[in-house]
Amino acid sequence: MRRRDRLRSDTSSRRCPLSLLERTPREIATLLTSVGGKGAVVRTVDGLVGSHPALEELRAFVETDERDAHDHEGVYIAVGQRTGALVAAFVHWTDRGQGAGGVRHWRYDTFESLVRDGLRLSRGMTRKNALAGLWWGGGKGIVAATNQSLDPDWRRDAYRDFGDFMSWLRGVYVTAEDVGTTEADMRAVFERTRHTTCIPTEFGGSGNPSEATAKGVVCAMEGALHELGRGELAAKRIVMQGAGNVAAFMMGELLNRGVASILATDVSQARLDTVRQRFADGRLTLRQVGRDDVSVLAEACDVLAPNALGGVLNPQTIPTLQTGLICGAANNQLLDEARDAALLEKRGIVYVPDFLANRMGIVNCADEASGTLPNDPTILRHLGRKWDNAVYVVTRRVLARAREEAVGTVAAAEALADELARRPHPIWPGRGVAIAQSLLAELSA
Repeated sequence: MRRRDRLRSDTSSRRCPLSLLERTPREIATLLTSVGGKGAVVRTVDGLVGSHPALEELRAFVETDERDAHDHEGVYIAVGQRTGALVAAFVHWTDRGQGAGGVRHWRYDTFESLVRDGLRLSRGMTRKNALAGLWWGGGKGIVAATNQSLDPDWRRDAYRDFGDFMSWLRGVYVTAEDVGTTEADMRAVFERTRHTTCIPTEFGGSGNPSEATAKGVVCAMEGALHELGRGELAAKRIVMQGAGNVAAFMMGELLNRGVASILATDVSQARLDTVRQRFADGRLTLRQVGRDDVSVLAEACDVLAPNALGGVLNPQTIPTLQTGLICGAANNQLLDEARDAALLEKRGIVYVPDFLANRMGIVNCADEASGTLPNDPTILRHLGRKWDNAVYVVTRRVLARAREEAVGTVAAAEALADELARRPHPIWPGRGVAIAQSLLAELSA
């Protein structure tokens, strides 16, 4: 029996089966294993095409979903040969070059939640890379976490599996570090593929991007405050949700700029203890909260910085906000971009879109293949105020465009990013699409 027929048989023989999107990542991995371990949905001239009949629900979802799926070029899934973990890659647009973005290690209850996260993140990377002036498209990777994710041996094998997956994708997507992934994990990826950035420094890479990301977000804060006529960061009250690596570097930058106070929360007491030891400063207050506790968002402040996971700005939290400016490091802070951006505008709260503010992680590692330099001027110019494409400058440009066109900051940023994202790569136009077609042909054979 051919693989495609076996997969059709698997889904039709179950009694009252859950839909594909309702299944757990583990169930999806089991399904894929039965047909060779790989699957894809790829955009062709005739529309989206799935590699197997059982992926029809996924294909239809990516084709029609209005919230998170926006003309994506491809979704790729596979099962790790060493661990059986489900790994995935999402590619949005590749006009400017290969899809590029980090690999997230996270636990998902359903395949739909994994897919939605990947789609939203990859689209955000298209816009982030375009606004940063990088010749990359948008992409995102995922390693679905399991109960074994804290086991060092399992973890190394899982990231080696992801590296094999990257090699199979042949460069349609280039990975990097993201939430839940560490430098050690990236070392394991690099063992198995050349299609990765954020390589540890001992291998000639740029290492951890957290410090660069933090500096970029602070530059965006400054640009927004100046464009709004609200002065400098000095004497401002800052509230942060999340105290991870990026947030800690942000704290250092903000304290050096003379802020009046910083309140930061995190679910990990160990993490808070580490930050407290690092900064012996009376202006910093740290508070442990439960995993679902978002009460910190309601604290009064001049700048609110969501630095944890996405979707925290929504109809439940927006009415409670007591700030005039939101600018943080987290991706996808708005649960629903159009709806929640409108809610913020109605309240008169200025939102700096995440893909505008947190670009520096990908900037820091984007050109590793061209060599690295200490205090690289091509990176540092993003953090200045003179270069036309600097974070500070582009932030001001977006806010000015929003004011002049009488639209929200999200609409202004998206319009500028999408204009830039459709510019073809000067050397390899259409390369990503060609690779995607070859992968689909391979799977469908």
